[in-house]
Amino acid sequence: MGELICQVCKVMVNYLVFLVISAATFALFSLGLNLQWGYTGLINFGHVAFMTIGAYATVLLTAAGIPLIFAVLIGAVLSAGLGLLIGISTLRLREDYLAIVTIGVSEVVRLVALNEEWLTRGSFGVQNYPLPLADFRPNLLGKGILIALLTLVVIFAFWRLGRVVKRHWQTLQSQQEKQNYQHIGLIVLAAAIAICGVVLYRAGVIALYNYSSRAGLMLVSVMTLAVVYWLLEIAVRSPWGRILKAIREDEQVPKALGKNVFWYKLQALMLGGAIAGIAGAFYAWQLTTVYPTNFEPLITFYAWTIVVLGGAGSNAGAILGAIIFWAYSEGTRFFLPQLAFIEADRLGAFRIMIIGLILMLLMLWRPQGILGKKEELTLGR
Repeated sequence: MGELICQVCKVMVNYLVFLVISAATFALFSLGLNLQWGYTGLINFGHVAFMTIGAYATVLLTAAGIPLIFAVLIGAVLSAGLGLLIGISTLRLREDYLAIVTIGVSEVVRLVALNEEWLTRGSFGVQNYPLPLADFRPNLLGKGILIALLTLVVIFAFWRLGRVVKRHWQTLQSQQEKQNYQHIGLIVLAAAIAICGVVLYRAGVIALYNYSSRAGLMLVSVMTLAVVYWLLEIAVRSPWGRILKAIREDEQVPKALGKNVFWYKLQALMLGGAIAGIAGAFYAWQLTTVYPTNFEPLITFYAWTIVVLGGAGSNAGAILGAIIFWAYSEGTRFFLPQLAFIEADRLGAFRIMIIGLILMLLMLWRPQGILGKKEELTLGR
C-alpha cells in the first residue's frame, strides 16, 4: 500500500512539473504577443511563426553540436529577423494588412518546415536533440542550490503578486462607485493563486530533490520567465515603453512630437518575436520531438486567449492568463470525459467552444481583462 501511495505521489509531482513548464512556456510566448499588441497595438495573428523559428533553430543547432545557450540566442535572433522582414514590408500600411501578412507568414513557415526535409527533416520531425541539464547529476549540495534558486523565484513571484493586488485594490478604492463584488473577486483570485503557488512550489522542491531532467527544465523555464518579465517591466515603464503606449493610443501624437513611429513599431515586433523564439526553445524541449504539426495556427489562438484573459498591456496579466488557461485546459481534460452527453471525438472542439464563451462573458464583465487597465486600453478608439 505504501509503495502504491509513493507511486501516485510521484505521478502527481511529475504532472505538476509538466503544468509548470507548460504555463511558463506559454507565459513567455504570450509576453511577446503582449508587447506587440498589448503595448504597441500591432495585430499579430501569426505569432506562432516566431515560436517555430526559435524551436527549430534551437534543436537543429544543438543537434549539430552548438552549445545550448548559443543555440537559443541564435534562435531568438532569427525570430527577431523574421519580425524585421515582416515589419519592413507591412508596418507602413494599415493594421489589417499586418494581421493578414502574419497569418500568411506563419503558414509559410510551417509549410517550409514540413516540406524542406533537407533542413527540418520534414514530417519525420527532429528527435534526439540535447535537453537542458539532462546530464546534470547534482549532489546534495547541488540540489540545495537548485531548491534555493526556485525559492528565490517563488519569493519574487509572491512579491510581484502582492504589488499587483495592492495596486488594483487601490484602483478599486478610488472609484466613485464601490463595487464590492470586484473587491471579493480580487481577494479570491489572489488567495487561489497563492494556494496554487504553494502547492506547485512544494511539488517543485520534491522534483528537484529527486532530480530529473524535467525538474531541471522546470527550474530553467521559471527562471527565464522571471528574468524576461523583470526586464520587460523595466522596459515598458521607461520612456521607450511610454512611446509604445502612445503609439497604441494614437500614433499621430508621437509623430507630432518627432518620434520615429515606424522604428518603434519595428523594435516591438522584433523584440516580441525574439521572446516568442525563446519560448519556442522551451516548447521543443518539453515535447522532446518536434514536428511541423506542433506549430499550427491554434497555438497563436492560445496566446491571444491568454493575453485577452489576463489583460492586454499587463505583463503580470499575461502570466496570470497562462496559469488560468493551463488550469482550465488540464482540468477539463479530466472532467469533460465524465459527462456522458459529449462524445470523445468532440471533446476538443467543446473545450475550445467553452473558452470562447468565457472570453465573451469576460468582455461583458471586464473588457480590459483581469489585470488590464480600462483607462489605458483604448485600442482602435
